[in-house]
Amino acid sequence: MSEVDPQSRDKGKSLQPLKSLAPFITPYKGTLMIAMVALLISSAAMLAMPMAVRNVIDHGFSVEDAANVDRYFFILLLFALVIGFFGAARAYFVNWLGERVVADLRSRVFAHVVYMDPAFFETTKMGEVLSRLTADTTLIQSVSGVSLSIVLRSSIQFIGALILLAYTNIELMGILMLIFPFVVIPIIAVGRWLRRLSRDSQDRIADASGQAAEILGNAQAVQSFVAEQLEVNRFSHAIEVSFTTAIRRIRVRALMTTVATVSVFGALIFVLWIGAKAVLDGDITGGELGQFVLYAMFVGFSAGALSEVWGEIQRAAGAMERLTELLEMQPAIRPPANPTAMPSPALGSVTFDQVSFSYPSRPDELAINDLSLEIAPGEHVAFVGPSGGGKSTLYQLLLRFYDPQKGRLLVDGIDINLADPQDVRSRMALVPQECVIFGDSATENIRFGRPDATDEQVRAAAIAASADGFISNLPEGYDTFLGEKGARLSGGQKQRIAIARAILADPAILLLDEATSALDAESERLVQDALDKLQENRTTLVIAHRLATVLEADRIVVLDSGAILDIGRHEELVTKNAVYAQMVKLQFGATVDSTASLGQSLV
Repeated sequence: MSEVDPQSRDKGKSLQPLKSLAPFITPYKGTLMIAMVALLISSAAMLAMPMAVRNVIDHGFSVEDAANVDRYFFILLLFALVIGFFGAARAYFVNWLGERVVADLRSRVFAHVVYMDPAFFETTKMGEVLSRLTADTTLIQSVSGVSLSIVLRSSIQFIGALILLAYTNIELMGILMLIFPFVVIPIIAVGRWLRRLSRDSQDRIADASGQAAEILGNAQAVQSFVAEQLEVNRFSHAIEVSFTTAIRRIRVRALMTTVATVSVFGALIFVLWIGAKAVLDGDITGGELGQFVLYAMFVGFSAGALSEVWGEIQRAAGAMERLTELLEMQPAIRPPANPTAMPSPALGSVTFDQVSFSYPSRPDELAINDLSLEIAPGEHVAFVGPSGGGKSTLYQLLLRFYDPQKGRLLVDGIDINLADPQDVRSRMALVPQECVIFGDSATENIRFGRPDATDEQVRAAAIAASADGFISNLPEGYDTFLGEKGARLSGGQKQRIAIARAILADPAILLLDEATSALDAESERLVQDALDKLQENRTTLVIAHRLATVLEADRIVVLDSGAILDIGRHEELVTKNAVYAQMVKLQFGATVDSTASLGQSLV
């Protein structure tokens, strides 16, 4: 899995990326066939109309055939009705197909991205991904809907009109074909140039989107440092770069339209001039020239439409290239071909077996160094130590966000590398120090821990987490929208929502990362009581920065530089481990000699 890097992407010149749309169109081939039938009928009627016009000119205006003039014009009216009805049917079904394909494509891209591993999200700007999910798919929507309709119609009419031009007058057709390459080659050349600029334009839009998402997602930090104008200037610069790139694209597209229009119609005018001289010389009839003129107009209009939509197709090819690049990325963490089933019911045992791990961004620095530890079901284990000691990394490995370079992690006796990551994670519930609150109601935020839970179960979990009181006082109670990232809640309220979520999930293994750090003294006492009940009969792992929260742990594991320095209860460690004793002294102002009674006074 590699980082999304627009600069390193191969600058392709073909329309090959559009082939990636085939799997999205195939499920709706019935709709496509209906659209094609409607297209063929309307195009056939359109191509047959000049023949009727020829009869009107050659026979409808003669005295001898005056009686048939009504019939000729009635036939023309029938042609118009057929073209109108089947043209509308073709447009409806093709546009329906375009909307359906893009909806499926967006769902596929989102579903793919949401399963990516943490390394992907560490190296990829979310604005870049969102740009591909919205702006790029909008371009695809244009091609698979309106543009596809124009391409199909114009291609059939262009080819059909050329054939009928040859049928009408082979000499004039020959002249037209001789000058045709001089029309097509410049259009293709400018079209390739346009595609490169279109891809660059989309990349610049993605850059601006990523910057905006980052700034708006950290608005309080920006405001607290009075950096609003700095960020406004940075974003304005990104927008100006995007605008400048877009203007270059617009200029090239205008050039392509000019080249296409002048060359196509210039060629037609030249051929028609020759045809007019042939009529004057008596070599062809007026009706024949009229028929040729209409077919030539069909060729001209179809070629003009194709050249106009060619720019959109080039842009869509670039967009599909970006989306395909995203879809082809594979997460480093994924289920094995034949995953080992986890035991049921869950037990809650955890084993670290000689585990060593380095983060991909720091391959030469061991975050976990040859660590072995067995945790029995229902045991309460706390991890303490200086910052950077590896405490959070253990959670990352246990949740299988990363795989160790050496050793094994076992949950309920199963190597988690051999199991489906979702099966492993479903046995755990994490209450992080910085809680994640979604832009939804209080009920749905708590229910996130168990989507099938009833409202009564949600409320019971909130009561257990001491969250029912403040939730009930919200304007709409449990149905109150909490704002993006829980903007309407305090830090302590967010943490109690997260604890309620974990309580509702009812996991076999509970992972706490200083879960009461944002609470006041009274709320902390209430929540700690709830956590004490929650920890009964289940394995609990606690990352502790405040030692007062781990005094009742069955075992305390002292970590430093990714290695275990010591294991024991508080009373043991405070007398035999210098690192732990120093932490106690710094937090409580106690000396090693006075720590014998410290545990009793803190409980």
